[in-house]
Amino acid sequence: MEQQKNTHAITNASDLGLPKMMTLGVQHAFTMFGATVLVPIITGLDISVSLFLAGVGTLIFHLITKGKVPAFLGSSFAFIAPMLAVAETHGLAYARGGIFVAGLVYLVLAGLMQIFGAEKVIKYFPPVVTGPIIIVIGLKLAPVAIDMASGDWLLATIAFAIVTIVSVFGKGFLKVIPVIIGLIGSYLVAVVLGRVDFSAIAAAPIVGVPAFEFAKFNVDAVLTVAPIALATMVEHVGDVIAIGATVDKDFMEEPGLSRTLMGDGIATALSAFFGGPANTTYSENTGVLALTKAWDPLIMRIAAVFAIILGLIPKLGAVISTIPTAVIGGISIILFGMIASIGARTLVENKVDFNQSRNLIITAVIVVLGLGGAVLPITIGSMAVNIEGMALAAIVGIFLNIVLPE
Repeated sequence: MEQQKNTHAITNASDLGLPKMMTLGVQHAFTMFGATVLVPIITGLDISVSLFLAGVGTLIFHLITKGKVPAFLGSSFAFIAPMLAVAETHGLAYARGGIFVAGLVYLVLAGLMQIFGAEKVIKYFPPVVTGPIIIVIGLKLAPVAIDMASGDWLLATIAFAIVTIVSVFGKGFLKVIPVIIGLIGSYLVAVVLGRVDFSAIAAAPIVGVPAFEFAKFNVDAVLTVAPIALATMVEHVGDVIAIGATVDKDFMEEPGLSRTLMGDGIATALSAFFGGPANTTYSENTGVLALTKAWDPLIMRIAAVFAIILGLIPKLGAVISTIPTAVIGGISIILFGMIASIGARTLVENKVDFNQSRNLIITAVIVVLGLGGAVLPITIGSMAVNIEGMALAAIVGIFLNIVLPE
């Protein structure tokens, strides 16, 4: 991956002063909130626990990765289906036991990379593979943005317009906080139009200790849930590549893929053990990185602290939950599109030659498999796992890059 210097990027947020630095952190917290609370809403997990452990997991990730990777770890959607399946027969505590083991699988792979060298993995991710993978990450999220926005296109359009105008025409510090300005502006419009339901605020307590609950274990639950780690580890690699491409750094080299996997695995295992969902690096926040060029990882750590505070102050979390979904959708149209654009930039900057049939085929297969809903079911004895979406696309793309001649 070619590294490009960007003189307009904010790489040391402390130079901005505490108020501006905190504002940037809160902006990322707003961005992750909707998706992070959606997983516990779907699965029945405690929202405050999920927010608290997302913040703790993010801080642990930053500690393990030497504070170099600007990533936020929120609730993972990949484990929802097996969680619900196990919850129906054994209960959510056993589903979280399976997720805990999945986190340990991350640690096993991280240890193998540490022993044998991550370069043996990195060589399988040239630009012709990583570029399309990043494109798929962004485009795979596109229906999510449209689905959220379609609930109220007026609010979605207003949010989209505010973020676009501030990002393009804003000056000084305003230019790096378009998301939070878009959220506040469109939220005020929603309040004036009477499209905000404040009932959740009145019902929520001001302060409360999250309802932590230990995970439980049995073989069936572990065999149902843990194999999903085989797919999410590939997605993890894609996310790390996308973040690196966004901020012009190769995180697979430094701090190293073994450390990012270890951070993600420990965050996931810790969250599941104490009552939360699996954690994963959030593409929404990668989109904010691309839009604002505020790349200092310290900003993500501020967002993590804010997530912990949200977990301890349900009233504050309830206020944020009143932001209409359409507002988030309008902003997400830009954020998710930014990720796909970074993938295209990766191909252009590395001068991938599409006059070569092999490059066309590799790109085409990754995009179609990643977006088309392809599923590869694998059954070994009583263990069944589906490899699908970006994980399947990445595996096939890597294989084609190996077997097709230059």
